[in-house]
Amino acid sequence: MRTIGTRKWGGAYRVARSLVRHELVLLAILLRWPTRRPHGVGEGGARAYGYARGQGAVMFGFGFVCVVETVTMSVLLHDFPLVHAVFLVLDLYTVLIVVGLHAASVTRPHVLTRTTLRLRRFATVDLRVPLNAVTSVRRELRTTHEKRDGELAMEVGSQTTVILELADPVAYLTFFGRRREVRLVRFHADDSEQLVRTMREFISEVTPEQSAPSPLPVRPA
Repeated sequence: MRTIGTRKWGGAYRVARSLVRHELVLLAILLRWPTRRPHGVGEGGARAYGYARGQGAVMFGFGFVCVVETVTMSVLLHDFPLVHAVFLVLDLYTVLIVVGLHAASVTRPHVLTRTTLRLRRFATVDLRVPLNAVTSVRRELRTTHEKRDGELAMEVGSQTTVILELADPVAYLTFFGRRREVRLVRFHADDSEQLVRTMREFISEVTPEQSAPSPLPVRPA
């Protein structure tokens, strides 16, 4: 019984730590957003490919609903100051998180170099794929996705537009810090045609000496 209780407390601690870390990352992203400086796009020929355009309308709609709810609850709870204050804080925090998620998509694009493709989604997924591990890259629009072992779907606005097939598995960390390996990745890019074309060019040029080894999975920063 003591072991079970310890595991439960340990699991709860990991969940809480992951949630707090995620919120802090979103706050840091909100501070970066006004500067219009994309994260992880340095020199050395790295190319950024955005994916936020595919979800802009959805996020705006969600944010608008949250604002309407905030105003509505303020009117309904006007005569209950304490309850009103609690709901106001929660509603404003929800709006902040929605804005932070969209800001994360804008400031954390996919990044392609001549050896590696770095795929990201919000502040939760950060996957680095060595180009020498890619056996196939192609455009493929898909609007429905089922969870399967060895596959990762990074949908944006409920769709993916590019599919990668890998010869060797690559690993990433889930939201709660679990290591997961995948051999097939579906993701969205606003300019998927240009991304696929450039990737194929880089893959044809890469040699075993030039290609980076499979990196260790890291948490999104």
